[in-house]
Amino acid sequence: MKFVEKSRPGIAGVVLLVVITVGMAIASGSAGAQTDPACGGGKVKYYRNPMGAPDISPVPKKDSMNMAYIAVCEDETGDAAGTVKISLDKVQRLGVRSEAVEDRILTRIVRAFATVQFDERRQSVVAPKYGGWIEKLYVNATGDVVASGQTLFEVYSPELNVLQQEFVLSRGTQSGAEGRLRNLDYPESDLEKLRRGERPPRTIAVPAPTAGTVIEKMAVAGMRYQPGETLFRIVDTSAMWVLAEVYEQDLAFVKVGDMAKMVVNAWPDRPFPGRVTFIYPNVGKESRTARLRIEVANPDGLLRADMAATVEIEAPIPGQWVAVPASAVIDSGKRQVVLVERGEGRYEPRPVKLGVRVPGYVQVLEGLKAGERVVTSATFLIDAESNLRAALAAFTAGDTK
Repeated sequence: MKFVEKSRPGIAGVVLLVVITVGMAIASGSAGAQTDPACGGGKVKYYRNPMGAPDISPVPKKDSMNMAYIAVCEDETGDAAGTVKISLDKVQRLGVRSEAVEDRILTRIVRAFATVQFDERRQSVVAPKYGGWIEKLYVNATGDVVASGQTLFEVYSPELNVLQQEFVLSRGTQSGAEGRLRNLDYPESDLEKLRRGERPPRTIAVPAPTAGTVIEKMAVAGMRYQPGETLFRIVDTSAMWVLAEVYEQDLAFVKVGDMAKMVVNAWPDRPFPGRVTFIYPNVGKESRTARLRIEVANPDGLLRADMAATVEIEAPIPGQWVAVPASAVIDSGKRQVVLVERGEGRYEPRPVKLGVRVPGYVQVLEGLKAGERVVTSATFLIDAESNLRAALAAFTAGDTK
């Protein structure tokens, strides 16, 4: 074919010239096809430029940088588009590794920021149902650790004294004094003494309702208090709540009962295990996060309220799913591809639809089935060679029609 136009060709003319040149090279190569070790003794269709330029050759040659052209084998034409064949020695040099695709139980890790708080169910207050004067204070500092039943203070209460006298005077007869004393949480041990006829005590000892740490103390020796006034707040810190803020898009993966691991800034190398016990029914309007409650054991008291924490929640995905190692996925942002090993050095780029990512693996929703083998190392090198082959095939397709 010969061009008559003498003027300088435009871009379209250059492209047409290249297409014709490629087609003529393929045609001449087909007439005298030869064998090459790179094709396992099979015939060579043509040799392509090693740097991806659109020029090919029917015979072995080198480019201007003394790099040998790459053989394209005839038996590759029956493979899927973009399939590339690599000699076994090159496979070893590239360090190609593959792994069989399996059905797996997948567990997603949801990460969230959190704060440590007291367990609301382990808090109690000391607020006597009767008024009086604190005559002696035994626990007089915030932070003191108390045992259940330990005396906190002694109180003189005119109301209790009147009821004690009434109980003594009415002993052996029906009286409402005992019932009223019980309603005011009068100590059972002192009530038993009154039944035995012992002299009523002037002051009454007020015990701690539960074991724990005093986090608030309003009681002062000598002070007068009114009925129902809070004098102590005690909390059991052997277990704490961790309130985690989970992003709305991760909420579907978390459920009550999931295991969690928490780390605080004070002890970054010590994880505290816990379990999700409640998911609050609302989502923050501005933060778009949902709050989870995680219960964590705190036997040594290292965790303190309002500590900042980081939480990792193990959220199992129901069922078994096809999954591939994360290193097997080539993700350009718009496409996700894995390289399927077809045997005898052939590798097929396979588009896949991905699901969730878990540590080390990626869920595959479409494109693969269990038993196929995928490349887990040197994926980008093989993918680059596959793209060059596919681009060349598309470039020469118009000449074969």
